[in-house]
Amino acid sequence: MDMLSRNALSAYWSAPEVAANLVIFLNLLGALALGLVVGYERSFHGRAAGMRTYGLVCMASAALTVIAGYPGFWYGGHGAVASAAGDPTRVVQGIVTGIGFLGAGVIVKEGFSISGLNTAASIWAASAIGVLVGVGFYVSAILLAALAAFCMSVIYGLEQRLPSRSGVAIAVRYFKDFVPSEEALRKVSREHGYEIARGSLSIIFRDGQPEWRFLAVARDKRKGAPVSDLAKMMSHYKGVESFQVSPARH
Repeated sequence: MDMLSRNALSAYWSAPEVAANLVIFLNLLGALALGLVVGYERSFHGRAAGMRTYGLVCMASAALTVIAGYPGFWYGGHGAVASAAGDPTRVVQGIVTGIGFLGAGVIVKEGFSISGLNTAASIWAASAIGVLVGVGFYVSAILLAALAAFCMSVIYGLEQRLPSRSGVAIAVRYFKDFVPSEEALRKVSREHGYEIARGSLSIIFRDGQPEWRFLAVARDKRKGAPVSDLAKMMSHYKGVESFQVSPARH
């Protein structure tokens, strides 16, 4: 059969083909809406991946999954592809692989501070929502979207209220010919409610000047001094030429 003949082209607009396209469109519309719901929390907190990113991820995941359920309508019902059953599991594997690269792109590591893990995990959840919509598990998709939004908003507030030990990443550059003391540094840290995390101390020599980098962990949630107080303390610490103090996010 000539693929460009009138009868072949009309197959793309047959009643069953149009009905299948409408069902797919409704799936994509629902996936987009659920992705926007999950992405709003990230957008509200000023993250790089916001509503548009989550909406696109969720909708694209649904599109790639839902078309695997209609192999008989592929290419207007013509060709060998139309007679072969699609394998949705292989499609899902491809989606997971692709989302892995997207999630890795939003994770940023700077010294002891790691940010973007929650955004990467929620993008992965958005792709799972799209897959659920694509295979027709609409109730599960709605519940997963609600749970994801709940986890990123309500549980975040609960996490802030639970006892925890905050960390501060500190980089200190000493003057030349100054010999810093690890014990003295640990003593000062304890006086301000912190202790140097085991195995976090690293020493670098640049142009004959020692540079110490370490992670200071609060000994108690309420005893750790604010970062501004730590910065003031470091400015008066003997032998310090320059320093950098920043919260260590994980």
